[in-house]
Order: sequence, then structure tokens, then C-alpha cells
Amino acid sequence: MSRPPLEVADIVRCAGQSFLEHSRRWMNWQHQKVLLAITRCRTAALGGHRDRCTGCGRTTAISYNSCRNRHCPRCQGNARLRWLQARQRELLPTRYVHAVFTLPRELAPLALQNKKVIYDLLFHASAETLLEIAHDPRHLGAEIGFFSVLHTWNQRLQHHPHVHCVLAAGGLAPDHSRWISSRRSFFLPIKVLSRVFRGKFVAGLRSAFLTGTLQFHGRLLPLAEPRAFAAWLRVLFRYDWVVYSKRPFRGPEHALRYLGAYTHRVAISNSRLVALAENDVTFRWRDSAHGNKKRFMTLPVEEFLRRFLLHVLPKGFVRIRNFGFLANRQRATLLPLCFQLLGDSESRPTSAPLPSTDQPRSLWNCPACGGTMHVVERLSAAQLLLRSPPELEQGAA
Repeated sequence: MSRPPLEVADIVRCAGQSFLEHSRRWMNWQHQKVLLAITRCRTAALGGHRDRCTGCGRTTAISYNSCRNRHCPRCQGNARLRWLQARQRELLPTRYVHAVFTLPRELAPLALQNKKVIYDLLFHASAETLLEIAHDPRHLGAEIGFFSVLHTWNQRLQHHPHVHCVLAAGGLAPDHSRWISSRRSFFLPIKVLSRVFRGKFVAGLRSAFLTGTLQFHGRLLPLAEPRAFAAWLRVLFRYDWVVYSKRPFRGPEHALRYLGAYTHRVAISNSRLVALAENDVTFRWRDSAHGNKKRFMTLPVEEFLRRFLLHVLPKGFVRIRNFGFLANRQRATLLPLCFQLLGDSESRPTSAPLPSTDQPRSLWNCPACGGTMHVVERLSAAQLLLRSPPELEQGAA
């Protein structure tokens, strides 16, 4: 693949030590680790390797290694492809639904100071809401299963925590005797989802406060007082929270397209970057409030990087999770049952092909014959320094 003319790594290098000096008040070791990984990604600093095709014997030039940091825009394509390939055999031969649960902006400052607590609560409150409402016989009366993916940004790189859920449009009957499909134009009532989600999330916040799990710093310090916190919570009930649900769409291939669009993403891709000039960064963004019109935004380099680092996740935090009959404890038993019940009326597909427009070029296929590529030589950074500058291939480990 050809390299974009401008990358986040170029912006980090441009800001350099000046950004680090001006940001020491709020930056931590994890922020610095992410920036270092991005600047070193696919450079001689991480070493390199050489591949050979098992079919035609073609040997590639030396490729620099990837940093594999999950916040790096260059390292997500192949992780995403491998994840989608693993999910193919879990997609049911039925319609799917895309739902989004969003936190109100009043919660953003608290979320930034308590990322793990708030993001965990967002996952669990949204999942419990879907499971509870779907199980209610007044709505669907079934046990559902779904993937949830956390995003913390909007198109302008501002803090905007929300989870994308991709659900099968139906579920198992309570006695597991049959598959119950949702209506073709409707899955679950949005207003009910919104209010139940709000109630569960606020109850979780109250519990976290009582157990001392929440931390308050700076402008939020007054909320550490119980009465002030209780008054602040009441404000969150003054309006409905935003929950979005798309009408059920067609089968597994469309579910893969949705999964491919939302998994393994970072706050901004290199393809959206337009220019870096006079210490300003210009990038494209999609204005959803005006028909998804494409617009341009220009920010100072330091502000751009500040916004980018808002979305660094806590160490070890899992941002793609499974619930319902796809949960790890139930999947081995209930997923085959779902296929069996759906097979009564629909034949199970062998494997839904990945949408071609969403596939990055596989780094394990020979560009000449399509055979499998294997690493035949690994080189450390020190070894690369002893060689003449290698020809850079954009395929990386």
C-alpha cells in the first residue's frame, strides 16, 4: 500500500520536545509511550525482517517492523482483518442491528479523570439495558447476543464516549426451544432503551461514589462532597440520553461491513490528514448535523496532539467485548444452538466473505503469485544500522 502524504507520526515529530515540555502538567508515561511508539513505527528503530514466498520463492526487500500499539494509525489494518476473519464463523444467518449508546457531554470531564471506571460502566450499563429489554416479552422476549466496541471520540477529535453494538436481530426463546426474530422494521423501542440505560448508568455512578472508586481533581473537586454529587446526578435525569438504533439490515456480510467499520479504529486515521503547515494541522471531518457534509478543520499542532491523546485507553483495557449468547462463558454452548435453530428455516452459510472494499492487503500473501509469505530473516535495529539504508516496503509485521 502506498504511504499517505501526511501521518500522525509526522505531526508528533514536528511538535517534538516543545510539545512534551508544554504538556508535562497533564501527560503521563502512557501518553509518552504512545507517542514514542507512533514515531518509531515501521522505522529502523524497531528492527526489520525479510519474507519469502512458499510458492514461487520470491524474497522481499527488508520491511521495518510495526510498533503494534493499539493507538497507532498504521498498525490497525491487519489486527482488524484477523479479528474479522475470526468472527466470520460466529455470524448467524439472519439480519443484524447496529445500536449506539452515548454518554451526555456533562459526563465527559468525569470520564477523563476516571477512564476505566466510566468506560467499564458504559459497557455494562448499555449491555444490561439491551439484554433486559430484549428479554421482556412485551418487546422481544428472547436472549440476544452481540459485540460492543468502545469509541471515545467524535469527528473533530473531541471527547465523546460511546459504544457501538452489532446485534443479531432476534434471539433464543427463554426455554432455548426456538429462535425468535424481531420485526423487520423495528428491533427495540429507543425511548425505553434510553431511559433504562440512563437509570442503570446513574445507579452505577452512585455505587462507584459510595465505594470511593471515583476520583475528583481540579474543577471536579467540589463533587467529592456527597450532597454536591447527589445534586449533580439529579441534573442527568432532566433529559433523555442519546441512543441510536438502525433498522435491521441484511445478513452476515452486512454485519461484517459494520464490524469492519467500527473495530480497531483510532481517534483519527492518516487518510483524514490534509496538511501540516506553519505549526497547524488540517484534517477532514464529517458533519453529521448537516447531512454528513465533509468539512476541514485546522488546529495548532499542540492542540491536535492534545485531542489525540485524550483517547489513549487505560493499560489492559478491553475495548471490544461480547455479551449475551456470544459471551465467553456461553458462546461454546449457545452459539451452535442458534445455528441449529436458524438452520430449520435457513441454511447456514459456510463463511460470509469479507467485504473487498474493507480489506487491507494481506501481508502474508505474495504480490507475485498469491502464495503464503513467511519470515526468513529477522534483523535488530543495530543490525540495520550496519547495512546500507534498506528499501522500505510498506508491508510490516
